[in-house]
Amino acid sequence: MNESERIGLMGRAEERRARQRGGHRAAPKSRRSSTGEKKGGIRRLFTWKKILGTFFGLCLLGMGAFVILYMVIDIPEGNADATLQSNVYKYSDGTVLARDGDRNREIVDLDKVPKEVQHAFVAAENKTFYKDAGVDIKGTARGLLNTVSGKGAQGGSTITQQYVKNYYLTQDQTVTRKLKELVISLKLDQEKSKDYILAGYMNTSYYGRGAYGIQAAAQAYYRVDAEDLDVEQGAYLAALLQAPNQYDWAIATETGKKLAEARWNYVLDKMVEQDWLDEGERRAMEFRVPKEPKDDPGMAGQTGYLVNAANAALEKQLVAAGGAEDLKQATAMVEAGGWTLTLNIEKKKQAELERSVKAQLTSKLDAKKRDVDADVQAGAVSVNPKNGAVVAMYGGADYFKHYVNNATRDDYQPASTFKPVILAAAVDQAAETQDGVPITANTLYDGTSKRQAVDHGTKVGFAPENEDDVDYGDIPVQTAMNKSVNSVFAQMGIDVGMASVVDAAGKLGMDTDGMEAVPAQTLGSMGASPLEMAGVYATLDNHGRKVTPAVVKSVEHNSRAVEFPDPVGEQVISREAADTVTSVLTGVVDDGTARTSVRDNPLRDGQQVAGKTGTSDNNKSAWFTGYTPDLVTSVGLFGEDAKTHSQVPMYEAGGFDRVNGGGFPAQIWAAYTFGVMDEVSRFDLETKQGAAVAPTTTAPPTTESSAPPTEEETTTAPPTREETTTSAPPTEEETTTPPPTDEETTTSPPTGETSTSASPTGDEDDDEDDPFFQDGER
Repeated sequence: MNESERIGLMGRAEERRARQRGGHRAAPKSRRSSTGEKKGGIRRLFTWKKILGTFFGLCLLGMGAFVILYMVIDIPEGNADATLQSNVYKYSDGTVLARDGDRNREIVDLDKVPKEVQHAFVAAENKTFYKDAGVDIKGTARGLLNTVSGKGAQGGSTITQQYVKNYYLTQDQTVTRKLKELVISLKLDQEKSKDYILAGYMNTSYYGRGAYGIQAAAQAYYRVDAEDLDVEQGAYLAALLQAPNQYDWAIATETGKKLAEARWNYVLDKMVEQDWLDEGERRAMEFRVPKEPKDDPGMAGQTGYLVNAANAALEKQLVAAGGAEDLKQATAMVEAGGWTLTLNIEKKKQAELERSVKAQLTSKLDAKKRDVDADVQAGAVSVNPKNGAVVAMYGGADYFKHYVNNATRDDYQPASTFKPVILAAAVDQAAETQDGVPITANTLYDGTSKRQAVDHGTKVGFAPENEDDVDYGDIPVQTAMNKSVNSVFAQMGIDVGMASVVDAAGKLGMDTDGMEAVPAQTLGSMGASPLEMAGVYATLDNHGRKVTPAVVKSVEHNSRAVEFPDPVGEQVISREAADTVTSVLTGVVDDGTARTSVRDNPLRDGQQVAGKTGTSDNNKSAWFTGYTPDLVTSVGLFGEDAKTHSQVPMYEAGGFDRVNGGGFPAQIWAAYTFGVMDEVSRFDLETKQGAAVAPTTTAPPTTESSAPPTEEETTTAPPTREETTTSAPPTEEETTTPPPTDEETTTSPPTGETSTSASPTGDEDDDEDDPFFQDGER
């Protein structure tokens, strides 16, 4: 090879090396950048080999730790039955109200449970039960991660894991408990048969109604032994385990019943998928409604309502405080026993409330004379507005005769008891009419019945009828509240803005989820409970500071502590707004729809009272929610068919044409409130308007304005402009002081066209011509 060939070969070799380096010749070492050196260092530090090595190292470390746990943790002795205790419920003074008694459980062998019923439970909770190793790795890992991160929502436990948690461990939500659950479940699956585990699971689970185990559940819901259950019944009991109280047909809401039936269908469909049930037989199956609960003397009367209300409050707080993952687990924790719950219920007030309902209502109903009398249900809640304590509650005639607590049910309309919320929103926001006139107790509105509500000159398609279609003409807000004039508050709601009204309702304590901001809501067409309305009025009574009624005073347990939030919260509306509403509501008592039952009650003894009556569309509900400075009580009467439990009218109940808020509800309220009253008290109000405000002028009274109109005057013709622009009728304290002048008591005339919304509900309120003399609630 000559020199030129050798040089050519060297050149080609250099070119190949350059291509391998990206097409460039190598730079001299002295010219390599510091950046290049850094990148090379990072590559050397994070190589795929090192990353994979670290990953596998961690996996081996985790496996090693798990092996150690597996070797260290043994299957413990079963402790569930040994540690179950009764719960004790006490009055506020510490005396015992109730004790829930011994556990209702009877262990049965699995061969006593029909095979198809066994399959129903497996289909409902863990369809791979017969094939898996006793654990759900993904579900457990998710639960561990959620526990560590504080999210607290775990799912995917197998039947084996649930049995281990029920029988060997606790319901505590900790990483340690979940790891123990995993290890014990694996070992139990290796050492015990699937039938053993399934039997243990079915015998230790809680089914509601105080029933533990499949045998007790079969008796509680279908009055048969476990061995006599059919597949339809078994599917319902299996469905119950997801939410025992929510799916219990006797106390479930309409939504709860739909969910229970959907779960029942789910169980049967899964059985078909697993070839445990013939598809043709499945299609022919119908839901088997369970029987009513058996009597438990310890929970009879009002006791069952109070105990259930206390349990519900505890369960809710366990979830809110992170002590339970969900309500299902919270229920299991409460039912496991060991709790001492002291309620805010005061023995004297509770007994007086029960006596008042009997004396003023139930003793006057006779289902033998009038079928409708069997359809009248009463509910009441009494709250201390200063601390939020629920001091008395009436849930129904008897816990074992009517399982739904009428004090907490929210499926009936509160009707005109909602009108103070509209006024509160108006005053709190310094709202004006559409003519720019501030809305106060003296603002004039057109009280014509069926008057079209308008929004800045545009009719909104809402023209509510006043009670008995009475036309009032131009009247001040005070008179409209006294007479519960629907057309006035329909227009006021539009003037304030329905979104603002709904917002105010939420601030005051109403559940506004799903509440539409439409004018029909001004007549109280949403659902509400006596407990809810008592909270709203307690917030008004407490000068605008939020009051959330509290059934439970304190809770004790031998292994955990539960703290309840303060029932009295922050200022949600201004004091002036709350006090103005209170002032106006004294007029309802002294010169409005509650005057006969409350104002003239011989037990009143000069006590100052504020309140509002309400009667819903078609007389399906009637209310009186009233208060003194120290006590707020909401009484509701509900028309409920005694057989179908559907809502029905109460016309002619008790022998009267109509059940109105100023009748039975107000009479119950007065008998109770004045019966427990220790001393006469007065409202401390910071307001410049309303029936309770003493006039500030010295002008001599006129004949037309110094006295309230007579009954005849209020029913024969609407008031004139002159009659309605003077101040509201004076209270007892005001009778010696001259009324204010027209200038002080009136604003400019109403807009003539001033309110809004959807189809009317036809709020039917108290009728002054009723033989029961309800003072004409409008």
